[in-house]
Amino acid sequence: MPPLRAGSCNAAFLRGVADVILRPMTASEPAEDRTFMEVAKAEARQGRAEGGIPIGAALVVDGKVIGSGHNRRVQLGSPIRHGETDALEQAGRQPASVYRRATMYTTLSPCDMCTGSILLYEIPRVVMGEKRTFVGGEDYLRSRGVEVVNLDDPECVGMMNEFIAESPELWNEDIGE
Repeated sequence: MPPLRAGSCNAAFLRGVADVILRPMTASEPAEDRTFMEVAKAEARQGRAEGGIPIGAALVVDGKVIGSGHNRRVQLGSPIRHGETDALEQAGRQPASVYRRATMYTTLSPCDMCTGSILLYEIPRVVMGEKRTFVGGEDYLRSRGVEVVNLDDPECVGMMNEFIAESPELWNEDIGE
């Protein structure tokens, strides 16, 4: 591997990883939450690179990612392929006992459809990257006994703000407005 040079892509990537690792944690934020949110954020970036909506998700069970995905509504012409539903699809069929040990990591507050999927499969914990740009069903999830953690991640907020400014019609379509 060539040495890292200032300004190189590798150096920028490593600085980004260091920023995540070195950012102070809150008392309610386990270290693994940031690690798995990075998987969801990578999916969101991939979705945007494909011309879609930058929302990503990862389904984690027993410390392992069993499925990750991103919003593919544009790419597949699908009305239901959000980040969370794509992560569930990528995880494949699982016994109910697996979902009941899972955490869903998502870069954005889950919409009503994704909230319903989380409840249907009895996923007990959701970690979201942010809820500044969209407030979904997290209160309903909490009322049904799901633990919901908001990391308020600046990169998640930035990706969504940039996307909404560039593609307001597509965003409104995605949220049903």
